[in-house]
Amino acid sequence: MTEIGLHDKVTLHYRLACGDAELVNTFADQPETFELGRGQMEARLEYALKGMTEGTHTTLHLTPALAFGEHDPDRIQAFPRAELNDLTSDAEIGIGHMIEFQLPNGQTLHGTVLALDATTASLDFNHPLAGRPVEFEVHILSIEK
Repeated sequence: MTEIGLHDKVTLHYRLACGDAELVNTFADQPETFELGRGQMEARLEYALKGMTEGTHTTLHLTPALAFGEHDPDRIQAFPRAELNDLTSDAEIGIGHMIEFQLPNGQTLHGTVLALDATTASLDFNHPLAGRPVEFEVHILSIEK
């Protein structure tokens, strides 16, 4: 049987849950297709699929390190509040607000507002699921080399 490897086109159903919250579930809808290694899915989740074969239906219980990474306190940054007002179309920035930053290389970076005062905002650039275990159920429907 063919095992999933780098650059394979994989069609699958999947469900991603964290605690009691179901984040994604394609089992009731259409399956998704993506190419392994193209960044279309979190790299750690792609890695969890490597070696699986067509027809595999399993549920993986992933630690934070194997899912979206550990929470890194160094990814929390302070910004002048005035600069953030230029980055968002919302009139008022609040706790929990997600702000997009365009990097020079064209990538988009998301920061979640953790704290605010009159002049400064504290933003967390960790993935929202960083530091949390997840349940990843997959059913591999097809693999194209």
